[in-house]
Amino acid sequence: MTIGVERPDDVEAVRGVVARAFEADAAKVVDMVDALRATPEAWIPGLSFVARLDDEPVGHVLLTRCWIETERGRLDALMLTPLSVVPEHQGQGIGTALVAHALDVATAGGWPLVLLEGDPRFYGRRGFAAAEPLGFPSPAPQHIPPGAHQVALLPDHEPWMTGTLVNSAPLAALNELPRF
Repeated sequence: MTIGVERPDDVEAVRGVVARAFEADAAKVVDMVDALRATPEAWIPGLSFVARLDDEPVGHVLLTRCWIETERGRLDALMLTPLSVVPEHQGQGIGTALVAHALDVATAGGWPLVLLEGDPRFYGRRGFAAAEPLGFPSPAPQHIPPGAHQVALLPDHEPWMTGTLVNSAPLAALNELPRF
């Protein structure tokens, strides 16, 4: 397996990977990815990654810009969503490798933290922890199950870098969250 930056000719294949991974919610998640691509304040070229087996895309992960309202002002951060692996290759370590790659790139880029909403049993073993106890209140406790709002604090994180999540418009609309 190889993981690399999404290429312009990967867009349709990535849409297919996302659709297959999310089955019942496919249209909503594919539309979210398309909307994130079209949102300049959120989309960061080079932070969309594709996993390939024999040059066939089988997984994808996307990092987009979000913000944290801190006591010192608004801080740029990253949101990891979605993580997608086609059903026949789930459980083979592809999702784990994509998350590790995304965190490595975020660390190398000097980002202080990565947030996500997801299963703590999966992400907790991959560098994430419940965000609330670390100073990041749930942006929508009525919609996000306890422990699902998670954060990975990266080496450039400093103690003052906590506060309320402010999401890009596509994610805020999807989740009814505070937005930019």
